[in-house]
Amino acid sequence: MAENQPGADDASIAARTDSYFNRTKAIVTRFGDCRVTYAVFLRRPVVSAPRLAIGWLQAVARERNTRFDIEVMHEEGAWVGAGDPIFYLSGSFAQLVDLETIILQKLGAACVAAHNAYQMCCELPGVAFLAMEARHCAGQEMQEMMAYAASVGGAAAKREGAKGFVGNANDATAHWFGPGRGRGTMPHALIGYAGSTLRAAEMFHATFPDQDLTVLTDYFGREVTDGLEVCRRFPDLAAAGRMAVRLDTHGGRFMEGLDPAESYAVLERHAPQAVRRYRSETELRHLVGTGVSAAAIWRMREALDEAGFPKVRIVASSGFGVQKCRVMAEAKAPLDVVGTGSFIPDAWSETYATADIVDYDGQARVKVGREFLLRHSGGRKRNAG
Repeated sequence: MAENQPGADDASIAARTDSYFNRTKAIVTRFGDCRVTYAVFLRRPVVSAPRLAIGWLQAVARERNTRFDIEVMHEEGAWVGAGDPIFYLSGSFAQLVDLETIILQKLGAACVAAHNAYQMCCELPGVAFLAMEARHCAGQEMQEMMAYAASVGGAAAKREGAKGFVGNANDATAHWFGPGRGRGTMPHALIGYAGSTLRAAEMFHATFPDQDLTVLTDYFGREVTDGLEVCRRFPDLAAAGRMAVRLDTHGGRFMEGLDPAESYAVLERHAPQAVRRYRSETELRHLVGTGVSAAAIWRMREALDEAGFPKVRIVASSGFGVQKCRVMAEAKAPLDVVGTGSFIPDAWSETYATADIVDYDGQARVKVGREFLLRHSGGRKRNAG
């Protein structure tokens, strides 16, 4: 990511950085430069995702014909404690002081999103995740950052035995998940256009006969009925494991055939321990409430198996964040794939990264209360420029 970094020229940086950094740059240039070291950190635990920030620093160093020394204390994908520097950044004060705003933009949200993605994958280690965050992002830069973060968090979970994130929904950011293109079959709009779930599936298969078929089943409120109808229409795909039903029931109603009593009954058959202890209102909604609940997933699995389609997979989407993944794990929900954008941080204030200078021309100095940032050995140095 060191190549083709946008906004590495002086004019772009000056326009986007905070004015007091620009003024400090002018003052330092007038009164004499010095070599400084910044400690760059977050105030909460995260997973290290520094590549975008470091790549941009490398691009700026080339643009300015200077050199930045970057000592990475926590490699990409490593867990980082609150207040623990992710990297130390050293170089000319005049060349670095106006970069802080943009460095922090490129680091904080990525690290928190990576942490969320990691936790989700670890809660459901046997489930493959698809990153579907693009529609919730504020433009291309955030879209790139969130896809990167999902790939980092997913890779960290894979190292612990989870399936992790296996792909995403669009071509532009698919490179973060390996070779290939964005994944996905149909939105609700196609089913509305086709007039029926079955007809939409037929249209998709006729247009893309070599691709696996994942059918979105909630458009008409007949998740089970329409899902089974499509399975019967394409028995060869179903038998070959090349077919899936996707549950995306919104929170305003129960999945077909369920109500509160029946939802409890479903979980009593499959995961009674999940409902036999105190639950918060949110946890109960994930278990037996409206939308894509654990009971809904279990009921879909029952229906598929009873109809003779044990190899048809279940894909679930709609609000799958860390907490919902944890509840699904406790209910042993028979999920194969989760499509999610809910690794995007909920509380944006948690994404605020911070940088403090800890060394001026070889003299350790930091504002009172931040002595814990003072530089120590043990990292791996990367040079830029």
